[in-house]
Amino acid sequence: MSINKKIFTASYRRKNTIIYIVNYDDNDGKIILTFSKDNMEVRGDFHPSIIDGQAIGEDYIRDLLDEHRIIYGIKWDGIAYAQKKCIDEHSPVMDVLIASGNYPEEEIPEYWRMNPALGHDNKPQEEKAAVDHRDRSPYIIVRKGQPLAKLKEKKPGVNGINVLGEEVKFQVAKVNSVQAGENTVVEEKYLKAAIDGQLVQIKGELSVRDYLQVKGPVGYRTGNIIFPGNVLLEGPVADGFKIYSGGTIVIKQTFDVTDAVSKKDLTVNGGIIGRGKAIVKVGGNLRTKFIENCQIACRKKVVVELDIINTKIFTTDTLETGEKGRIVGSEVYALMGLTAGGLGKKTGKATRIHCGVDFLKERERERYNGILRMLSIKITQLKGLLENPDVNKAGLESALLELEEEKLKTQTKLTEILANMNSYEDAVVEVRGETAPGTLIEICHTALFVTEPLKKTRFRLDKINNKIITESF
Repeated sequence: MSINKKIFTASYRRKNTIIYIVNYDDNDGKIILTFSKDNMEVRGDFHPSIIDGQAIGEDYIRDLLDEHRIIYGIKWDGIAYAQKKCIDEHSPVMDVLIASGNYPEEEIPEYWRMNPALGHDNKPQEEKAAVDHRDRSPYIIVRKGQPLAKLKEKKPGVNGINVLGEEVKFQVAKVNSVQAGENTVVEEKYLKAAIDGQLVQIKGELSVRDYLQVKGPVGYRTGNIIFPGNVLLEGPVADGFKIYSGGTIVIKQTFDVTDAVSKKDLTVNGGIIGRGKAIVKVGGNLRTKFIENCQIACRKKVVVELDIINTKIFTTDTLETGEKGRIVGSEVYALMGLTAGGLGKKTGKATRIHCGVDFLKERERERYNGILRMLSIKITQLKGLLENPDVNKAGLESALLELEEEKLKTQTKLTEILANMNSYEDAVVEVRGETAPGTLIEICHTALFVTEPLKKTRFRLDKINNKIITESF
């Protein structure tokens, strides 16, 4: 039965909605409507009639929709189901979707989206997996040609429509677009790194720096420093952290070294302190104030202002200390010579100086000697097996022949290395102060053992007599 009395409407606001109460009589069934503030959705609470009131009818529903100009997205099936349930069960049916509009779709303008693969490895670690936090770094290191961002095409916006049939204009989305900065290049739809280096983002601009500057200490906050370009460290380096640079390294404080590699120069404003097993490799020149308890390999010149203590140094150039610099308890291989303030001391570990020999060739010689020893052992073992009459000799003889051929090749290579070992006979060792007794001076494998203190002495090789001579200067 339809209700044909005059409609009474009341409304009030609650949060982001407007609620309409429409009925004809206090005892009649009624629907309380709730509109979303943007008119994109309307919901209804169905209340049954009481005593002799009229039930909710179809005319009532249509009048209700007309009264509030609800013309779009009407959910007739849901309304009919709620109406029937309210009447049959004579109980309220709450929060019924009466109508819903279509929300507008934002327009997304063309923009550069940063490569989400850049940054840190956020993959979850296995619960029992060992994690070395020194391998984690806050810096993003990229390689030349690596994509930094991708150009995302414009996505047109679509207008929406609310339950009143009104058009709802789409909005233009605000996107976090990045821009091309220094040392980047655009190739088709990609922004790429033009060089190896550190990726930095300042006010949305992506740039690649060919240097890495660490203003604070190197520790668990920074992780190991591994960088393809130049590195500038302004703070101290904690024990156990590695420093690797594909360019130069400049350290403004004392360097507590564990493992360091510089493809070019290494400059340490303080000194270099190791813990016995510390290894430093330098592809260029090395300059520092002092060195203690390290092993250093340097392709070019080594300059140390003060002392070198309990350290092994290899250089294919020269080593030089300051006027007061002394080499104590150390072993130095300097191909082209050495200049020092003093060598050795009266007590303690002896100081050994080797010049005129390329340490790289010396290492190569040691490696081939090791191979030769291994081959000799295997050949001896095979020959012993061949003396056993019960052994199949065919396979053993073939293996023996291969080993003997390999041994011959190794001996030939070793002979070539030995022929070039004395690579710089003009190497000179100059000591401005004292050379202490117990010091060994060796030039091109010709040695002199110092037995008494020497002052202001130059050591050089007498090529004719094949001996080390000393000169005062």
